[in-house]
Amino acid sequence: MATSTLTERQAASPRWRSRLLLMGPAFVAAIAYVDPGNVAANLTAGASFGYLLVWVLVVANAMAVLVQYQSAKLGLATGQSLPEILGQRLGTRSRRLYWVQAEVVAGATDMAEVIGGAVALNLLFGLPLLAGGIVIGLASMLLLALQSHRGQKSFEYAILILLGVIAVGFVSGLFVNPPEAGSVLTGLVPRFEGTDTVLLAASMLGATVMPHAIYLHSALARDRHGFSPDPAVRSRLIRATRVDVAGALLLAGVVNIAMLLLAASSLRGIEGTDTIAGAHAAVTSALGPVIGVVFAIGLLASGLASTSVGCYAGATIMGGLLKFKVPLMTRRVLTLIPALAVLGGGIEPTLALVLSQVLLSFGIPFALIPLIRLTGKREVMGIHMDSRPLKIAGWASATLIVGLNCVLIVLTLAGHS
Repeated sequence: MATSTLTERQAASPRWRSRLLLMGPAFVAAIAYVDPGNVAANLTAGASFGYLLVWVLVVANAMAVLVQYQSAKLGLATGQSLPEILGQRLGTRSRRLYWVQAEVVAGATDMAEVIGGAVALNLLFGLPLLAGGIVIGLASMLLLALQSHRGQKSFEYAILILLGVIAVGFVSGLFVNPPEAGSVLTGLVPRFEGTDTVLLAASMLGATVMPHAIYLHSALARDRHGFSPDPAVRSRLIRATRVDVAGALLLAGVVNIAMLLLAASSLRGIEGTDTIAGAHAAVTSALGPVIGVVFAIGLLASGLASTSVGCYAGATIMGGLLKFKVPLMTRRVLTLIPALAVLGGGIEPTLALVLSQVLLSFGIPFALIPLIRLTGKREVMGIHMDSRPLKIAGWASATLIVGLNCVLIVLTLAGHS
């Protein structure tokens, strides 16, 4: 864990260098925003409905910046993670029930990430999906071992490299076949066209504003920088966190929008693009084998990085809410089982990915609402309490997310299309 000595050394550095030294935790959290679930949801949206749902990604990414900043600020201002604070405030029964829903969300996340990595290995090397899932699980163990033995900064560097690979993998296709600016602008107008678009919007939202990233970021920021008793030092760290979050989520937002634009410009109307494998085949056919390989490598990096971060988040949730810690490697093995069951059971991977993201969307309020309440309380945050505009923006985000899920339920039960 970082100490005040490290903070003092950073304070003595030139301003730009000091800010660079403080960056990192948000880029680890940002991996959650470019995982295979995003790939499935965004490609399906673009291939099926063109540019219609671009606005969903823009709104979701704006909310993600707000949410991740509040989570990191909570960890820096209190010295505790969100799950730890909730674990202290909830009664025994409530705490266990709350952990169950958080664990289901973390499990859905991990399943999506392992499936995505397995699909990538199948596309690149023809490896059977079940075998690919096992390889991804083993590779993620190596990344988690890096975090355990070499510290958080080494883990951050590894994740940053993978994030760069992801960005190249999904943005490169746009340079070969760029979308029309006018068409992209029409997608910024908020609207739906039937139940399917609402389902996809909920999936995209669940894939962008990730519950496990909300829980995790407070721990990442706290563990990287430690807790300083000096309010001035905490204020400086929180200001640097704004830059960290803005940079990381801007990159993640660009990658997400690039996925949808790639599908809308190159895959619209092509049969079979409702699956990742079909989309990859269409990308390869339309843009060439090199772009197809780069696309698959981006998907592989996405699955590998995000499943490592997801396992880390699950351990943070369990430790905070149950006050019980399971070794990361043990947890990695246990959480791998549901994903391998899906892969071995012959369930269509892309459908499993999209449905997992819808489930995540329903888990967001359980993480987001407590976060907003806590960061808005002076007795918790002290001088770092949310300002009135930040409180309004936070509650507006929560209302929009819950409202979208309610509309989804009503339309689905009513059978509208």
